[in-house]
Amino acid sequence: MTPDRLDRFARHIVLPEVGGAGQAKLVQSHVVLVGIGGIGSPALQYLAGAGIGRLTLIDDDVVEASNLQRQTIFSTSDIGRPKAEAAAAWLAAFDPELAAKAHITRLTRDNAGELIAGADVALDGCDNFATRLAVSDACVAAGVPLTSAALGRFQGQIANFAGHRAGHACYRCFVGDAFDAEDCDTCADTGVLGAMVGLVGAFGAMAALRVLLEGVSTLGDPQWGQVHVLDGLKPMLRSMRIAKDADCSACGSAA
Repeated sequence: MTPDRLDRFARHIVLPEVGGAGQAKLVQSHVVLVGIGGIGSPALQYLAGAGIGRLTLIDDDVVEASNLQRQTIFSTSDIGRPKAEAAAAWLAAFDPELAAKAHITRLTRDNAGELIAGADVALDGCDNFATRLAVSDACVAAGVPLTSAALGRFQGQIANFAGHRAGHACYRCFVGDAFDAEDCDTCADTGVLGAMVGLVGAFGAMAALRVLLEGVSTLGDPQWGQVHVLDGLKPMLRSMRIAKDADCSACGSAA
């Protein structure tokens, strides 16, 4: 890294849990971010701040005025603009040395494999189970780790999954096949607190960094299959471990 880049990431480098080797790994890493909304927006900010060298941004939605309460990379001038495109523009202004590719498209079972291929980790912050399961299944098939971050009102769920590895659960092991549907509640129906979404997005970025630093620095403990549940009203955190489902249609023995 050049002297100016060393200065930019100095606070990471002096952390024994990250160090120079860890920061070098982050700079060389590729993260696919599925959904640039309430969770993806703050996650992108902290992934970019960490110096992730390559980011793939996937979202088919456009910026609306109602998004600005929590999706703080956007401004009023972005209203009507595709989120993936606006996020790539924000990233270029924040750190022009980071590479970004925007895909203004909806991730589906048909294109998930192509969009996720080559990533070091995929961070999923989308808002429906059909897409989440498509992402998870594609990650298992491609051998890509998955960071899943979700929010329902004041409860957040964050976890890392490595269903492509022997003995490890995937996201489908967690939720099962019954949720292959797009008719789930949205924040437009139930409401959402901007600061809570920011907390879950930042936690998701932290989880993805743990994946990237596995085997490189001591922060690299992905805690595979351990779902962390955040209660924003108490507040409190509890965790539970998801066992691999031998009958899972994605990662089980019959898959």
